[in-house]
Amino acid sequence: MREIYPGEWAFMVAMLLFIVFLTRLLLTKTAEKSAHRLPPGRRGWPLVGDSFSWYNAVASSYPASFVEEQVKRFGKIFSCSLFGKWSVVSADPSFNRFVMQNEGKLFRSCYPKSFRDLVGKNGVITVQGEQQRKLHAIASNMMRLDKLSFHFLKDIQMVMLQTFSKSHDNIQVILLQDVCRKVAINLMVNQLLGVRSDSEVNEIAQLFSDFVDGCLSIPINLKGFAYHTAMKAREKIISKIKKIIEVHRQEGASQVDNGVLGRLLKEKSLPDDAVPDFIINLLFAGNETTSKTMLFAVYFLTHCPKAMKQLLDEQDSLKRQCNGEELLTWQDYKAMSFTQCVIDETLRLGGIAIWLMREAKEDVNYQDYVIPKGCFVVPFLSAVHLDENVYEGAQTFNPWRWMDPQNEEKRNWRSSPFYAPFGGGARFCPGAELARLQIALFLHYFVTTYRWTQVKEDQISFFPSARLVNGFQISLTRRHEQSEMKCQITL
Repeated sequence: MREIYPGEWAFMVAMLLFIVFLTRLLLTKTAEKSAHRLPPGRRGWPLVGDSFSWYNAVASSYPASFVEEQVKRFGKIFSCSLFGKWSVVSADPSFNRFVMQNEGKLFRSCYPKSFRDLVGKNGVITVQGEQQRKLHAIASNMMRLDKLSFHFLKDIQMVMLQTFSKSHDNIQVILLQDVCRKVAINLMVNQLLGVRSDSEVNEIAQLFSDFVDGCLSIPINLKGFAYHTAMKAREKIISKIKKIIEVHRQEGASQVDNGVLGRLLKEKSLPDDAVPDFIINLLFAGNETTSKTMLFAVYFLTHCPKAMKQLLDEQDSLKRQCNGEELLTWQDYKAMSFTQCVIDETLRLGGIAIWLMREAKEDVNYQDYVIPKGCFVVPFLSAVHLDENVYEGAQTFNPWRWMDPQNEEKRNWRSSPFYAPFGGGARFCPGAELARLQIALFLHYFVTTYRWTQVKEDQISFFPSARLVNGFQISLTRRHEQSEMKCQITL
């Protein structure tokens, strides 16, 4: 081996230092170039990034506050570090629609394994690709607008009448949040499984309640934790669904002809082993939207006496036409024009799906940006719904805005980039029309049956799910026809 002289050592060290310097320079330039290709933004704190600021915002009554701060600095599409990962967040309606319309092509939904295990591998919420499109089409067909009047209208009203007939004339203090949740779960049990008897409805409703609690809890599968209780509830629900399927196969369709499950078995749309997950997914998706929108609608109406009076006048008029004997008809439902405005405004201000979580399947080019493969993409729908440049007085409950012809195009929640309470694209909520029907009928029976006063101050929070912090405690009495509806706030 040749001896290396001191001068050569100096040259080699200098060359090594130059290579290190050149490499670092190139890496820096590449990183800067890559960063410039992403939407502008900040990294936030080491490791946690902006996660704490994000959580503080979504746990408040105004979840769009974090996004608005970043929009002022960086624009409507910006980047930040969330959940330990570099993310692109959007308050831009056009980009949000671009993401939703490219579901399965450029972007895919992403859920933790614990949630996928709970809702099941055959659930429309978590599956991808062709299987998702197939399940979504089946669900959409089951709940088409033209099927609601035949399959759902009467059953929904029977559940409402049964629920409200159990109350007494004396004053009672309730948490309306709990009542709305019970009503929504009973509706889902009735309409999905076709269950009628009180004992069965109550048993399955409790299982569904445990299941929903687990979907929104810390995923610890140990006894005593909500997630573990939910997994056990899932097993029991699946067992009951399998028994219904078995009866159907043994005794024929005439014995199991109610609910989505019965129609699903008749049409043989899915193999039997895929049916339980399909039903469970519809339960979870429908329950949250319906129960919370019922709750928030009453909350907003309580704080807006003018809107409350106009909605009550509309519903009283429909009730008088029925002479107190018949159920509402499909024509009655279609005549609830102001009620529909109240529902639209409730969904705008207090929509359940305030943001979506997607992941880029490949490098995505959009305008001057490149969103790298694997990057989180968060269309923040609520930021658009609460944008003063889109809606005047955006933070005010104003159902009359939907009567303005200028908002007619925005109001089309199937296609509008400015109003997307049910998502969009391939994952547009298949039960949107059914949810609206349930909410409208709930409002009809609730406001024409009761009068109430609020007894405890409350506010909306959106973490871990949309809710009223104190459950909306109200003093409730039955309303008689001769009495004038009063809705006062006593804090």
